[in-house]
Amino acid sequence: MELGSDDFLPPPECPVFEPSWAEFRDPLGYIAKIRPIAEKSGICKIRPPADWQPPFAVEVDNFRFTPRIQRLNELEAQTRVKLNYLDQIAKFWEIQGSSLKIPNVERRILDLYSLSKIVVEEGGYETICKDRRWARVAQRLNYPPGKNIGSLLRSHYERIVYPYEMYQSGANLVQCNTRPFDNEEKDKEYKPHSIPLRQSVQPSKFNSYGRRAKRLQPDPEPTEEDIEKNPELKKLQIYGAGPKMMGLGLMAKDKTLRKKDKEGLECPPTVVVKEELGGDVKTESASPKTFLEGKEELSHSPEPCTKMTMRLRRNHSNAQFIESYVCRMCSRGDEDDKLLLCDGCDDNYHIFCLLPPLPEIPKGVWRCPKCVMAECKRPPEAFGFEQATREYTLQSFGEMADSFKADYFNMPVHMVPTELVEKEFWRLVNSIEEDVTVEYGADIHSKEFGSGFPVSDSKRHLTPEEEEYAKSGWNLNVMPVLEQSVLCHINADISGMKVPWLYVGMVFSAFCWHIEDHWSYSINYLHWGEPKTWYGVPSLAAEHLEEVMKKLTPELFDSQPDLLHQLVTLMNPNTLMSHGVPVVRTNQCAGEFVITFPRAYHSGFNQGYNFAEAVNFCTADWLPAGRQCIEHYRRLRRYCVFSHEELICKMAACPEKLDLNLAAAVHKEMFIMVQEERRLRKALLEKGITEAEREAFELLPDDERQCIKCKTTCFLSALACYDCPDGLVCLSHINDLCKCSSSRQYLRYRYTLDELPAMLHKLKVRAESFDTWANKVRVALEVEDGRKRSLEELRALESEARERRFPNSELLQRLKNCLSEAEACVSRALGLVSGQEAGPDRVAGLQMTLAELRAFLGQMNNLPCAMHQIGDVKGILEQVEAYQSEAREALVSQPSSPGLLQTLLERGQQLGVEVPEAQQLQRQVEQARWLDEVKRTLAPSARRGTLAIMRGLLVAGASVAPSPAVDKAQAELQELLTIAERWEEKAHLCLEARQKHPPATLEAIIHEAENIPVHLPNIQSLKEALAKARAWIADVDEIQNGDHYPCLDDLEGLVAVGRDLPVGLEELRQLELQVLTAHSWREKASKTFLKKNSCYTLLEVLCPCADAGSDSTKRSRWMEKELGLYKSDTELLGLSAQDLRDPGSVIVAFKEGEQKEKEGILQLRRTNSAKPSPLASLTTPSSTASICVCGQVPAGVGALQCDLCQDWFHGRCVTVPRLLGSQRPSLTSSPLLAWWEWDTKFLCPLCMRSRRPRLETILALLVALQRLPVRLPEGEALQCLTERAISWQGRARQVLASEEVTALLGRLAELRQRLQAESKPEESLAYSSDAGEGAGNMPKVQGLLENGDSVTSPEKVATEEGSDLELLSSLLPQLTGPVLELPEATRAPLEELMMEGDLLEVTLDENQSIWQLLQAGQPPDLERVHTLLELEKAERHGSRTRGRALERRRRRKVDRGGEADDPARDELEPKRVRSSEPEAEEVQEEEELEEESGGEVPPVPFPTNGSPSTQEDQDGLEPVLEAGSDTSAPFSTLTSRLLMSCPQQPSRQQL
Repeated sequence: MELGSDDFLPPPECPVFEPSWAEFRDPLGYIAKIRPIAEKSGICKIRPPADWQPPFAVEVDNFRFTPRIQRLNELEAQTRVKLNYLDQIAKFWEIQGSSLKIPNVERRILDLYSLSKIVVEEGGYETICKDRRWARVAQRLNYPPGKNIGSLLRSHYERIVYPYEMYQSGANLVQCNTRPFDNEEKDKEYKPHSIPLRQSVQPSKFNSYGRRAKRLQPDPEPTEEDIEKNPELKKLQIYGAGPKMMGLGLMAKDKTLRKKDKEGLECPPTVVVKEELGGDVKTESASPKTFLEGKEELSHSPEPCTKMTMRLRRNHSNAQFIESYVCRMCSRGDEDDKLLLCDGCDDNYHIFCLLPPLPEIPKGVWRCPKCVMAECKRPPEAFGFEQATREYTLQSFGEMADSFKADYFNMPVHMVPTELVEKEFWRLVNSIEEDVTVEYGADIHSKEFGSGFPVSDSKRHLTPEEEEYAKSGWNLNVMPVLEQSVLCHINADISGMKVPWLYVGMVFSAFCWHIEDHWSYSINYLHWGEPKTWYGVPSLAAEHLEEVMKKLTPELFDSQPDLLHQLVTLMNPNTLMSHGVPVVRTNQCAGEFVITFPRAYHSGFNQGYNFAEAVNFCTADWLPAGRQCIEHYRRLRRYCVFSHEELICKMAACPEKLDLNLAAAVHKEMFIMVQEERRLRKALLEKGITEAEREAFELLPDDERQCIKCKTTCFLSALACYDCPDGLVCLSHINDLCKCSSSRQYLRYRYTLDELPAMLHKLKVRAESFDTWANKVRVALEVEDGRKRSLEELRALESEARERRFPNSELLQRLKNCLSEAEACVSRALGLVSGQEAGPDRVAGLQMTLAELRAFLGQMNNLPCAMHQIGDVKGILEQVEAYQSEAREALVSQPSSPGLLQTLLERGQQLGVEVPEAQQLQRQVEQARWLDEVKRTLAPSARRGTLAIMRGLLVAGASVAPSPAVDKAQAELQELLTIAERWEEKAHLCLEARQKHPPATLEAIIHEAENIPVHLPNIQSLKEALAKARAWIADVDEIQNGDHYPCLDDLEGLVAVGRDLPVGLEELRQLELQVLTAHSWREKASKTFLKKNSCYTLLEVLCPCADAGSDSTKRSRWMEKELGLYKSDTELLGLSAQDLRDPGSVIVAFKEGEQKEKEGILQLRRTNSAKPSPLASLTTPSSTASICVCGQVPAGVGALQCDLCQDWFHGRCVTVPRLLGSQRPSLTSSPLLAWWEWDTKFLCPLCMRSRRPRLETILALLVALQRLPVRLPEGEALQCLTERAISWQGRARQVLASEEVTALLGRLAELRQRLQAESKPEESLAYSSDAGEGAGNMPKVQGLLENGDSVTSPEKVATEEGSDLELLSSLLPQLTGPVLELPEATRAPLEELMMEGDLLEVTLDENQSIWQLLQAGQPPDLERVHTLLELEKAERHGSRTRGRALERRRRRKVDRGGEADDPARDELEPKRVRSSEPEAEEVQEEEELEEESGGEVPPVPFPTNGSPSTQEDQDGLEPVLEAGSDTSAPFSTLTSRLLMSCPQQPSRQQL
């Protein structure tokens, strides 16, 4: 039974070798070295050194090949036998008109071959039925017991197999003397080189994992056109005896034919009888061949087949012919209506005489059992691979291969385990159900397509790296022709043997069991790609493997005796191992070699897409195997690739070119060959053949010198015939040449029997020359004659071995080692002599010890060669021994003078040899020097040494010779070093400790460390730090005790310096607190003045804009500030860093800046007023046009003009005022018709640089500033700004208190009260619709409306969101003005005050009052109001979205447990703070929302002058205004204002 996917057990691994670089340089030498181990496995793997990586030399773009097609289950021998059996039984049933459908038993295909084989082994069908052993048959087929499977198997056997077995046994055939294929020769020659294709269909597409065999699934019905094209289908148009299974139906190609079949059934065609001249009539198709040729006529006879026999009798009147119509079974001719005529052989059979009998005469063509079996027993075609029809490139083949593997395993190709692929391969190979087809680019000639290794030829220039690999012995183009290789003596380029073949594989593509041609070695290199799995069997088990395969699959070897030589047959390694065949395996990865040894069977498959290259090679040890292979080929009658005799003779002709080992091996083979040739020629003479002629066989083509019997290629001799010149035989088959007389036969020979021994003698001389040389070397090395040879004589022996190319034997290696050692001794002796001459200047470290000198002299005496340098070495040894005696005497007589010791030491250094006593002298001299150095270091007058010097002395003292003086000095040094290190550690802790020590502590540490006579770096650093601390304290005292408060910059510098000092300073905390307070005040002032993300600094906002007169300069500076590239206003004021420290300079510069700002704004207003208005319909862009902050020219509706600089801007690009403020109108508010109170005032971002806080807030900041003991430039600028604001406020109040202005203000107040009184009586919050009822009481109010139309009260509509803006839009056409008449004398000072007030970065109520007077004295600006309404509508739409987001944030805070509003706390807080908190909190939440949303929420504009958002601040200012309402009273100074405002300011926390 076939194995499951999990049943495959991998064989053991083959040997793996990893040569060193030295071993790798000699390829064939290394292979010979590992042969004793590797040959036992048959194959081995070699991993080259890691850095041996040859480049891939194939031209990928030009590499095109056509692969072979492999159907996996046809590769395995046992599976192929089963498939052949199924082919035969299917053919048997198809010939009889039925198609074979293999049944399923227990959910697997029934193995008909195994069933038939087991039935035969169990005794046959009748015996099994008689003994009721079908259950045992099911058990042997591995079916589970107890399911009545035996009965089912019996049924299938009777229906499918038993009729075929009956035909095979001949039980239903008539005994005939003729057989269809008896005319073939019994020993017909098998030609393996002309294998017909077993498969005639194209390979399947790679669109599925595999395809089942055609018999395992329903096939499409063939059309008539298909039958005409395929001769095999024509054979199947036969109906006859047999089980009536699903027959071969014919399907019409077009619809008309199908319709005809439906309308009426036509009878199958009958045999057409041809009438010949003379009345002789015979039927067609008397044999299978004529049956095929006459099928065209058989298929067109319209007559029914039931009348076939009657027609035959009616048309044949010849009596003899009629007598032939008798049944071949019963030999009777009665009942002719039941007599059948075979369409193949014209034999007749009764339908009831057939086995099994037929119930009626079949329709269509019918064949007798004899013809059926003749067709079924036709020998099978020889199996081989067919070529694919598609040509591939490497890229296209790789894409196909990777796609197939990835789809098959459903995972990336590199992630499929090799074990899984191996198990799946053998499962598919053993399966008859799955028919997986792959392609393999095998045996691609490298001569034609190019080798994967670099090749030295004239086609392409090689780089130095490629040249190195092109000459390497491991290059497969080089290895077969190496000097030690036998194949280098063959001139022809034998493809596959001398010239490498290339292999492009994909997953499952396989190479079957085989041995190499002539049983040679093979080497395979995997250039790149996925691994290749190999299986190998050693040569000792080769015959065993052949026997096992022939035993298990005899059917295949009966038809193909040399099946294993065709590389088309696999057998599962587990099957071979179960029969005792030793098998090994390996996975060859990219960059690895696999070597197969002579007659080692090997096979394998590819794990995936890869590229390999292989070639054969032969070494000297192969020659006996090559001779045995020729004898094996002779028995198999197999062709030779080359002549073994010719190869031996060619090498014997030039013995001097042979390697010594090869010469010895060739001599041995030549001797055997000459003896055999003598025996064969003697037998020829005994036969009586005496004629002979010389023939140069090497000049003949191989096919003209092959033995016609055994196919051996002849070289030494052959037997030919004068009468039969077309053939010849080798001398082993002299009786098989021809039947001619021996006198006509003659010998064709290459060499005479006298020439062959001469060639043999030359080989012997070459092989024995080594022995002569070896004897000379042995005598010289072992000094057998008592005479030492000179170096020149030994070199001559070594040179002779190299010239005559003797093998690298042990004796040669000894000679080389002796020469190397002698040359080294000579060189060393010369160096010793020259070293003495050089004296102290010689290279240190090359001196020889006294013991080494004596050993060296002994080595020179022991060498088997004479050297005259021995005398020089002896002289040096005598000098050294004399010096040694002197040195010992000097050391014994201590204390010796240092001068004598130094002299002896210098003499010893000149000897060039290390003497032990010289070392003792050296130690004594070093000891004296060290003690002297210690004494100088510790002397009181000496300069203090560092810790490193002390440690160095201690280390040096450890290496000098010990003595009491040395011990005492070391103790003093160690004590001093310990004390110094302790004080250094103290100083280090003071410098690095987090807790800084006061100066007094550090001073005490320094004072104590001064007594140590060592330089201490940390103590010195501590000194420097203490000096810096004292200087810092002095600087602090100087600043604190000065005439003015210190500047913030000076304090910050002192704080930074003080923090870096490792000293505890009490003054530092005070300075840090002062700096922190100053920074807190600056941050508080910045929050008060600066807008969010403002590009201005606080100092710039507080200072006047000195260049306000230049529009381009001002605009470019604003843009530079946005980009961060600008100069501050303080620089424009001419203030340097030093000027900012002087309050007087700041005040003077501020006053000058005020004047420049006023003059500049007047000039800018004149310039901007002259620019064309963007609201004009015919405005065209010009060089004088206004430019918005966005860089574009504002045009059309939506443009706003700044009331200060008179420039134009896009309303969407700037912050615009709200007409009615943030609060909605109520019953007590002024009516909407008071349009002069609407907030229409617009200041551009270039003019309004800050939030413009109220004066009360600024006064609170000044109070906090007065408490600071630090001076800030911003504080002095704020004081200047406050004085400027108060000065302007006084002038404004004087103007507002004048009679003319007071009267105008009274009229406006009266008009406002009348409008408010009109709206109170209405409960519905609307104006009366009766215009005449109130006309008399409100003449001025009616004057405000055009045509006296009544209006609806806005309060009713204002309850709905957005209705106030809609109401304002409806009122625009009804507004008229002016409501006041302002004389020019009154208007001019008001406008000048208005302009100066707008320049202030402070909010003042007088500014709003002046603005309302000026607005009431001119017609309403309807265009601006309309523009503001449109912008506010768009803003409110965005505010709703933002409000909902804010509400969600508040809810999340409550959900997270945030504090709710505490009513009690609200009552305790001041009213101003409580009323202002919601607005501030809302602004803060809106800013947070902007940050979270990435700036998508529209910005909320800051309230402008007089806006209702500052109403609370205005209310807070009323007491101040009332206190100063008397125009006759002088204006209070800044100091009195500060004192008056202090009690009313909120606390720091509230601010």
